[in-house]
Amino acid sequence: MNRGHEERQQEKTHGKEFGVRLGVVALLFAMFLSLIVFRLLNIQVMDVQKYKDRASRQYEREVVETAKRGVIYDRTGKRLAESVLKVSFFADPQFIREEGSPSAVAAVFSRYFGKSRGHYLRKLRRKGRFVWMERSVPVAMAKDLMESSPAGVGFRKEQQRYYLNLAAQVIGLTDRDNKGISGLERKYHEELKGLDGIKVYQRSATGQRFLAASEQQLDAKEGLGIRLTLDADVQAIVEEELQKAVREFDAEAATGVVMDVTTGEILAMANFPTFDMNNRRDYKARKARNRAVTDAFEPGSTFKVVMAAAATEALGRKAEDSLDAHNGVFVVHRRVIRDHEKFERMTFRDAMVHSSNIVAAKTAMEIGEKTFYDYTARFGFGQKTGVGLIGEIGGLLASPEEWDRTTLPWLGYGYAFTATPLQVLQAYAAIANDGAMMRPYIVGGLVDSEGRTVREFGPEKVRQVVRPETAAYVRNEYLEPIVDRGTGAAAAISGVRVAGKTGTAQKLKNGSYQQERAYVASFVGFFPAEKPKIAAIVLVDEPKKAYYASTVAAPVFSRVCSRMIACSEPLKESLAMSAPGAAELDSLRSVAVPYLAGLDGRDARRLLRWSGLDMDYKGRLEGVVTGQAVACGAMVPEGTSIRVSLQEGEPETQGR
Repeated sequence: MNRGHEERQQEKTHGKEFGVRLGVVALLFAMFLSLIVFRLLNIQVMDVQKYKDRASRQYEREVVETAKRGVIYDRTGKRLAESVLKVSFFADPQFIREEGSPSAVAAVFSRYFGKSRGHYLRKLRRKGRFVWMERSVPVAMAKDLMESSPAGVGFRKEQQRYYLNLAAQVIGLTDRDNKGISGLERKYHEELKGLDGIKVYQRSATGQRFLAASEQQLDAKEGLGIRLTLDADVQAIVEEELQKAVREFDAEAATGVVMDVTTGEILAMANFPTFDMNNRRDYKARKARNRAVTDAFEPGSTFKVVMAAAATEALGRKAEDSLDAHNGVFVVHRRVIRDHEKFERMTFRDAMVHSSNIVAAKTAMEIGEKTFYDYTARFGFGQKTGVGLIGEIGGLLASPEEWDRTTLPWLGYGYAFTATPLQVLQAYAAIANDGAMMRPYIVGGLVDSEGRTVREFGPEKVRQVVRPETAAYVRNEYLEPIVDRGTGAAAAISGVRVAGKTGTAQKLKNGSYQQERAYVASFVGFFPAEKPKIAAIVLVDEPKKAYYASTVAAPVFSRVCSRMIACSEPLKESLAMSAPGAAELDSLRSVAVPYLAGLDGRDARRLLRWSGLDMDYKGRLEGVVTGQAVACGAMVPEGTSIRVSLQEGEPETQGR
């Protein structure tokens, strides 16, 4: 009986122990389930964004699609600045360190671009979530890596700017991120830049990328284009002739502007030295200044046109009037004015033809301070032209209240104030246009990607500076004889009547005109003299081998205008002539060779065709340009075939 009781007690004890064990197991299971539920809750609710982001990075990628920057055209539709599609690769260093293998990613880039693994590993060791791995890769070279890039690596389609290397100081540049930093690229950046798009890519199980659903995509919108008044052919001619002049006379710099006198359209605006627009390392402040609007100088004898116009209206001065020229030396308030030729007396016409400073000074004093100042201001001096270019200045013209006793006579022959080359040209264009001063302009309009005009700019009359008959009298009696038999003889154009004026102005340096003997040589003129259409100014700064404008600047004007006429059928027709030598000049019609390194073969061929050139190549057209036989910026006859070397899989070898 006791034994049975003990057995029952043991069974009871075992039952309790089993219950305890079962309870412990149930509790542990419940705790395990709670942990799982908590973890799921944590993943799906509390840390959902973290894991979504991580998963997204594994199979989905957003790519910013940079909008195509608007094209800059010349007046004929030739592309002066154009964007070409490139690809830039970036990485998320933190993600790659946590989820991937920096060494493996570096090996991929090393294989594609030929640089060491260490080069890319150093990038991937940087702190943060973003680093550029490669910039501005040609599409042909980037295609394979775009389709199979490692996790943590993305790419961005970008637009890289390419230029014809004309009008560098006018057009300006963009930086590596396609933002305008100078010239019209900067002034019209908002209009040119367009609207970036977003492309969402997903990765398949095999690792291939494909575009996500269309509702996730945002297309980029191309920026507006700019249509300039510049003529690329005329611009190339002016740039080439300025370069020759600077080298021939060992000058510091040269500037040239060509303008339609009836509309104010700028057909060319050039400066030398210039810079390679496709090589940012060549961009220097000295080369980038648009001296036509940013630099002011004392114009000297070119200003005598204003003196002559004022004398005609205010004094009733006639070309045949005989005047005392004081045998080449005249003292005004203890200061001496000299002429380079000595005359006892001369007619006013001869005073202009021989560029007499004495007669100009005496005439200004006869006109009087207030009237002479009014005419000077009326011709636009002391105020900006309003051409719409960054950095334009208005020169310095003091009011009569600030003058001393010698200011007025010195003003008479172009000293005691400063002006930009464009201001001087605008004044001459007014005389050419029967006294009607037009505002110079260089942007003709804004156009969309289909070529439709969005905004148009046109001719604007500023004011009537003198009567039409006064302007005609000054042209016929003074400016045309200066070219026919005076200091401007070297500016003559065969078969065309030319009117204009030379100016050889001594520069004020370190407070003195005497110590360093630096000069500015200029010629301003227009043609045809009987019915003017085109005006131009040529200015050569500090020529050392010669300095008289008749020798330095006037011949440049003649060459520019002769070549311009020869290469323009409409201009030849309007002149009703065929200039001698026109056929020969036609054969010398030249264009600038663009920068091609880094472009794929098709883009290079397209850019050359825009420039009026052909392409001969070695290698496969799908390859990348690694060399060109003719240097960027060289002037060659239109239609020349440029030899380029193309190589597959090679990175760009020249920085920009």
